[in-house]
Order: sequence, then structure tokens, then C-alpha cells
Amino acid sequence: MEGKSPDLESIGSGTTTKRSSVSSGSRSRTRRDFLSRFTDSAHFTEKLEDWFALTLENSPSDGPVFDVPFELVELQKFDYALEGISFQQLTRMPSPVYASTSNALEAKSYLAIEDFLHATVKSLWEAFWSQDEPVPFSVGCLYNQNLKFYQAERALALGKLDGLSATGILLKNPRHPHGKWDHILELALLRPDIGSFAQDSDRLPSLPVLGEALFYALRILIARSVSRLDFSQSSNCVFILLVDSQYGGVVKVEGDVNKLDFDLNNVYECAADWIKKHSKIAVSPVDRIWNKLGNANWGDIGALQVVFATYHSIMQYFGAPRHSIEDLAADHSSRLHSRRQERQLGDTSLNENGMFRFQHSTMSPEIVEVHEESTKIEPEPSMKLEVGSVLWLEESNYQKGYQINEILTNGTLPYHIASPVDDAGKSVFLYVGSPPSQLEPAWEDMNLWYQVQRQTKILSIMKQRGLSSKYLPQLHASGRIIHPGQCQKPSSGGRCDHPWCGTPILVTTPVGETVADLVNEGRFGPEEAIRCCHDCLSALSSSSSAGIRHGDIRPENVVYVTSGVRHPYFVLIGWGHAVLEDRDRPAMNLHFSSTYALQEGKLCAASDAESLIYMLYFCSGDFPELDSVEGALQWRETSWSKRLIQQKLGDVSTVLKAFSDYVDSLCGTPYPLDYDIWLRRLKRNLSEDHGKEIETSG
Repeated sequence: MEGKSPDLESIGSGTTTKRSSVSSGSRSRTRRDFLSRFTDSAHFTEKLEDWFALTLENSPSDGPVFDVPFELVELQKFDYALEGISFQQLTRMPSPVYASTSNALEAKSYLAIEDFLHATVKSLWEAFWSQDEPVPFSVGCLYNQNLKFYQAERALALGKLDGLSATGILLKNPRHPHGKWDHILELALLRPDIGSFAQDSDRLPSLPVLGEALFYALRILIARSVSRLDFSQSSNCVFILLVDSQYGGVVKVEGDVNKLDFDLNNVYECAADWIKKHSKIAVSPVDRIWNKLGNANWGDIGALQVVFATYHSIMQYFGAPRHSIEDLAADHSSRLHSRRQERQLGDTSLNENGMFRFQHSTMSPEIVEVHEESTKIEPEPSMKLEVGSVLWLEESNYQKGYQINEILTNGTLPYHIASPVDDAGKSVFLYVGSPPSQLEPAWEDMNLWYQVQRQTKILSIMKQRGLSSKYLPQLHASGRIIHPGQCQKPSSGGRCDHPWCGTPILVTTPVGETVADLVNEGRFGPEEAIRCCHDCLSALSSSSSAGIRHGDIRPENVVYVTSGVRHPYFVLIGWGHAVLEDRDRPAMNLHFSSTYALQEGKLCAASDAESLIYMLYFCSGDFPELDSVEGALQWRETSWSKRLIQQKLGDVSTVLKAFSDYVDSLCGTPYPLDYDIWLRRLKRNLSEDHGKEIETSG
């Protein structure tokens, strides 16, 4: 293994230490004396007030005050390298909502942070450095009164909770069970208000928080400068983590402490002067690390930047790892490809990143912007549809009557809940198309055409191809309206002068409330979200087996069926924009369309699943303002790269987060979904959590 052995028992040997000359010995004593007097972070922070105010004043109004410690491309590569590496935090982070007292919350938080850091260094060491050698780190909490480290459980048992100020990763050394400052690789400061800085990515932690981080960073750098340990890899850089019970960020402090004036009579002024003149400070955005259940979202941007800081901290002492980030990240495409082959999902080439999702294309210049202004359909004045009205339709020379019970809208178009006149207890969805006389054929409303005529065609094809699933709508009837009076149409294919003549009608079952209604009424909880995902995925699995893709998944096109069934379920409706062949075009929706649909005007294999993920995400409460295709694509790129979608769905259910991760890996690629495995996982989650058995597909 490159770097140094983790055995620190030989600290005094000539292989890991160098004896100082008389002059250097004097210098070391001065620095140790300086360090012994440099103990008050609040006093140090006061000396930085003017500098902090001036820094804020001189910073650009539209950008961050400090540089970020890591570029997004670095984190993405690191994320690829971590694929397959298991991180397991055993102690959950407590939620402030359920904590009985603030002391109980703080005590459990220290236990959780200690466990989080231990899981981090253990997994990183075994993945990058050595699986055979023991982990050379310990994790402990810093007790502020004597600046010594204790195991969190031990510190709490000794009643030291009020004096705990940080949690550190240290090099193991049995001769120093309470740690030494030059043994610190990284410190994490637990502060209750860190999450308040997460609202704005350019917002900086307050001076008391940042000042304390700089104080500890400088103490570590000074301790290293007189240490017998060899930090030659990067002795001038240290990472400080800022965390609370949900959020976290990284502060990186870099600088040559040899430029610090070690005036023992002016300790805090000299330390502050070094920060102002000789240090380089980088501060990451504050992002979520733990979800509401207290589990770490290891792949999300918040946890990722903290783990990356820990990786660099380990490398400062132990040198380059045996397995580099580049080596592991280079296998990302092959790992993705292997997973597809193992699941027999086809064999096709990938680009160098294994992804196609955000390739910009100029193939469809006509798709520039989508205006989602509602098109309100005004029926023919003589065709008055009211609750209680009865419509008759002719289907294959057979007449059926339906009484209107309710008039609804899917956001742009009206539709109806009706009952057959010969079966008043049954409910159906009834869709009425545009009367041919209302507009010239070239101007006939296309939205109504998709809703009625095109959807009739799709449902008929499903029926012909033998698709049978309770999660798909069933074609109950379709035909032309029978208008009052004598019809004078010249032939079976023509129409007379009556304004209703030839108006198409579509009738489907079953009937239910839309997801949009459930969300608006606050009835779309975690159980409904998981069941909705399962049921819609089952519908997509059935339709894809016949070569049909939906192309218009949104809350108005999913209904929740509760009437007359033992266990409620969801049905995917609105198949008018379904894609049967390459020339078909899906609906364009800035919020719910897949990335590939917005870019190319077509669907890829995972497009419907991607739209399903967006629907579940937006139903959780976030609904950004999107006014152009360019803005919608940018939102998708940012949300996926920062893992905001996985993070949000992870708060609902771990299985939904896992499914969104899976869909993310397929977006824009030609690989089809493995429906069976995800239907089993979703079903198992529902069965275990709620004790209900459901059908996996039809």
C-alpha cells in the first residue's frame, strides 16, 4: 500500500519522526506555548468581525463570498467511484420534532455523528486503501474544558454533555487514548442552526459559526507544524464539518502557518491577522445529510461533500490510496453495462459517462417553448351538458344511454362521471369530443381529439392485443352521439346538419379521484405514493409488453379507485398521447415530461418512468416555476446532479429513493426498465409496511 502504515506505535522511531535542531526545538516550544494560550474561540471570533464585514461587503452580489472546496464535477466523479461501496450508519440521527428535550436531542445527535463519521472512515479505508489492514482511526468527542477527546457514550455517562464542542476523526494511538491535536484528521462541529443556511446556496454561515470553524482549523494546523507525525502530503490544509441534526457543510482552511507571527503576548491578534492575510478559505453550500427518519442519504450532495472532505483528510496522512477515484470512477460505465446484461436488458453502446440524459440536441428546433395556458372548451350553445342530462350513443348499431352525474376537468378539458341508464349503480368516465360542426376540420380542437378519438384508438388496440390489467382503463363503450330528432345523414359514414351529429363519445372504467385531487386535499401520503408508483409501473409494464408507451403521465392522469373494491388502487388513464411508433409524439409538459421528450420530442425506454418520478416528486410539495423548455431542462439537470429528487423521495420512502436512483441511471439511454424486480420491491414494501397484498401486473 502506498503512503504510511497505520501503526502509530513507532511514533518515536526514526522512520516516522525527525529530531529537531536546537533552533527548531526553540521554535517548537514557542508554538506549543502559543497553542496553550490560544483556547478561546469567542475571543478569536471577535477579532475577525471587521474582516468578515468587509469580506461580505466586497463580495459579488450574485455569487458566493468564498470559493467552494469541491467542484461539482469532482463530486460527480467521486459519486461514481463510490458505487457499490456500502456505508452503514447504525445510530439514527434524532429528529428535533420528536425529541423530548433539547439535551436529549443533543446527546443522541453526538452519538449519531460519531457513528456517521465511523461508518465514513471505515468504508473509505476499506474501499480505497486496504481491506486487510485494520482501520487506523478512532472517533471521539472533544470536551472543551480540557481539550481532550472521549467516546460519545463515555462522555455522556460522565456528564460532560454541556462541555462537548466537536467530534473528531483521529489517528489511533494507544499511548494517547484521549487523543492529541496533531492526531486530528478532521473535526465536525454540531451546531443547531446549520440548516438555516441551507435555504440559499450562496448564503454563508454566521460569523460565530464560521469563526469557531476557523479557530479549530488553525489549532490543528499549528499542532501539525510541531508534530512528529509526517503530514507532508498536505500539512497546510484542514477540513472542518458543520452539521446539525439534518444538514451539513464543509469549511476548508489552507495556509502556511510558518507565516504566522507567534507573539505570545498578542495571541489572538496574530491568529486573526494570519486568517486575514495568509489563509485561503473555502465554504461549501449547506445541504441535507439526514432524512426525516434519521438515515443518512449517502449519495446525496450534502453527505457526498462531507465524505469527500473525509477522503481528502485521510489522504493527507496516508498518501494516495491503493485504488484511486479515477480507477473506480472509470468502471462506472462498465458497471452500468454489466447490470443491464445481468438483467438481460439488451446490449448497446454507452458514451464515456454511461449517460445520455443531458446531451443537448438541435434536432427538433420547432420545440422551443411550451405555453401551458389553459384552453377552455366552450361547447356548442345548443349542446348543453348538465348534471342529470342523458346522452345516447350508437355503437355497432347498438344504442347505450348514460346519465351525467358530475362534470369535472383535467386542468384543460372537461369530462364527466356518468351512469349507464340500464345500470344506475355503476359509474363510468364519459368523454365528449368536439362536434364536427363546431369548427372546420383543419381547426378542430386537437386536445379534445387526443382525449377522445386518439384515446379510443389506443384503448381499442390494448383490447385487441389482449392487455388485461386492473391498473389500465377499460374501454366500456365508444361511438357517435345520438342527437334528438330524425337524423338525416346521407350514409352510415356521413352526418346531417344537426350540430350534435357525428360527435364522438368515449366511455371508460373504472372511476376514481385524480392524484391531483388527493394532493390538494392532503390525502396523498407515503403509503399512497408507494402504491401509486407500484400501480402505475404495473400499468406501464403491461402496456410496454405491447409496444405502447404512455407519454403524458401527470397527476390528472392517475385516478385512485376506492368504490366497490377491498383494497384501493391506482389506474393510469389519459392514453390519448400514447406512442405506438416512431412518428408519434408525446405530450409536452414542462413539469412532467422526460428530459429526452423535451429535447427530442420523442420517448426513450425510461421516459414514462422518469415522468412518474417527477409526478411523485412534485406531489410531495415542491413545484417550481418553469416557463420554457430551456428552463425545464436546466431544472432537471440541476435536480438530478444534486440528487434533490432522490433526497425528496427518500423522505417519503427508501424504496422510492432507490427507484429514482435506478431511473436516473437509465434516463436518456436505450435500456428498458426491469419492471419485475421493481414491482416485487414495491409490493414487498407495501406488504411489509401495511400488510396488504396487491397484484403485481395484469
